[in-house]
Amino acid sequence: MRVEDLQQITVLGAGQMGHQIAMLCALGGFETVIQDINEPALKSAESKLHDIMDRWVSKGRLSAEEKESAFKRLRFTSNFEDAVRNTDFVIEAVVEKLEVKRDVFARLDELAPPHAVFASNSSTIVNSLVASETGRPDKVVNMHFFFPPLVMDCVEVVMSEKTSEETARLAMDICKKINRTAVLLKKEISGFIANRILGALQKEALNLYEQGIADFKDIDIICRKALNHPIGPFELMDLSGIDVGYYVSEQRYKETGNPEDKPAACIEEKVKQGHLGRKTGQGWYTYKKEGVKS
Repeated sequence: MRVEDLQQITVLGAGQMGHQIAMLCALGGFETVIQDINEPALKSAESKLHDIMDRWVSKGRLSAEEKESAFKRLRFTSNFEDAVRNTDFVIEAVVEKLEVKRDVFARLDELAPPHAVFASNSSTIVNSLVASETGRPDKVVNMHFFFPPLVMDCVEVVMSEKTSEETARLAMDICKKINRTAVLLKKEISGFIANRILGALQKEALNLYEQGIADFKDIDIICRKALNHPIGPFELMDLSGIDVGYYVSEQRYKETGNPEDKPAACIEEKVKQGHLGRKTGQGWYTYKKEGVKS
């Protein structure tokens, strides 16, 4: 299949990644369906996207006509079967839990057309772990977008041993059409490139914090001022969601059995408290409604 042949892209999950990935696809000219079992999540996603696109229009990044056209190409639904029955390409962006993703891919294989290609946005769960639930492992690939997808210009496209060259090429061509720089990895490894490097930084930052070497705010200051990072590791955890990092560590520990891969105790505590970062208003920092740290 060629990118020119795609009639519909479906994005599963309307969370902080999924709704922005779907908007990228609609802006790129694709008829796009965004599906989530949670109706309030769909309504919230639509509202957030209108707010973002309105800001783009006001700043001259997008014309009002382009915004209107993109939203005409974007459809929201809670019906899984309706979302995938006529799709050509699916991007999965559900919760970072292997058992959930396996169930999703099993249902996809049953309900989506035989020609449809499946991509997972996960950077932790390599596609071979979910492709085994389908009868089309050659049509399964990872497309790892970075948060927030409407801002970050990079996608890691990752093949398993069974992913076909045609599938990988299609994923790369989609990235080009939605104006994202794609990097192709022909070998699987949990975390891929960016998150393995980022994970090492965050792991050491958490280690220093838990040892009492420095306060988390001071660690962030050093990373910003001395290393010239745009934000510190604790600020980034709040931005991406502390629960996301928790699930990533949990999954890696399940795969490796290495105690060093377990979630840090302070991270586990925050997840139990429901202090997940910006999205809950409290994480390492406290956030007002407009998202300002205090």
